[in-house]
Amino acid sequence: MSGSCWITVNGKRLLVADGMSVAAAVMSAGGACRISVSGEIRGPLCGMGICMECRATVNGVAHRRTCLLTCADGMDVVTG
Repeated sequence: MSGSCWITVNGKRLLVADGMSVAAAVMSAGGACRISVSGEIRGPLCGMGICMECRATVNGVAHRRTCLLTCADGMDVVTG
């Protein structure tokens, strides 16, 4: 696939299109961005970084708003 990069989401390697948001990559991998304190799965709601529902750990940095991040080759995303 031209115009693509490899990222890892929860240990699963994914080939994603250039320009794809990390939130979209997580959702296409069938995952949730995080689990709420009451145990509900959460994912992107607003798509513009306001709701904070898309937070995940990206390259070791916790609470990154994944809807605002573009996938980059070698990126490591951990959700939950």
